[in-house]
Amino acid sequence: MARDLRELFEKEREQGHFRMKDGHEARFLTKLDEQLPTDGPKKKVFTWWLQIAASIVVAIGLSVYYFAGSNKGVEPDEKITVVDRENVGALPQNISLGDLSPDLKKIETYYTTNINLQLSDLEIDPENKELMDSYMDRLAELNKEYQRLNLELNELGPNDQTIEALIKNLQLRLQLLQKLKTKLNQLKSSKNEQESSNIV
Repeated sequence: MARDLRELFEKEREQGHFRMKDGHEARFLTKLDEQLPTDGPKKKVFTWWLQIAASIVVAIGLSVYYFAGSNKGVEPDEKITVVDRENVGALPQNISLGDLSPDLKKIETYYTTNINLQLSDLEIDPENKELMDSYMDRLAELNKEYQRLNLELNELGPNDQTIEALIKNLQLRLQLLQKLKTKLNQLKSSKNEQESSNIV
């Protein structure tokens, strides 16, 4: 009893039973015009308000673009310092590497963030305490050296050697913590291997 629908539709087309009554299209368009209002006063008012709103948005956009373009040299995060005319050559006290330029600020932030992240990932237990202590002592020495270099930066002013030494110090601290993490992972894996061999 299975019939192919394509065959049924083909027969239906051939017989031509799908003719519309005369005047059907005219009646349909009349009903459509009754249901859908033509351009009336509401549409004109709406488009008028829409044009006003669009022109205001364009005006605001152009003014923001103009004023932002004229202030390109000033960064919003830039600190404004008051200069004492009597001590023109003096630098502000307690400057750090990040206070010298935005690029150095990015470098300092990158290294300090990664150093803090590495420190937070460390797990201390009695088996790795000796290893941790030796690395932490070395890290404390590097931290003291960093503070001494920062003091030198404040006393002598910025120079290439001090800036390079500060960056190198940050790099060494991060490398030291990465080596410590590698050693701890090796210690942990050797401990796991010993435990698994003891179980077998």
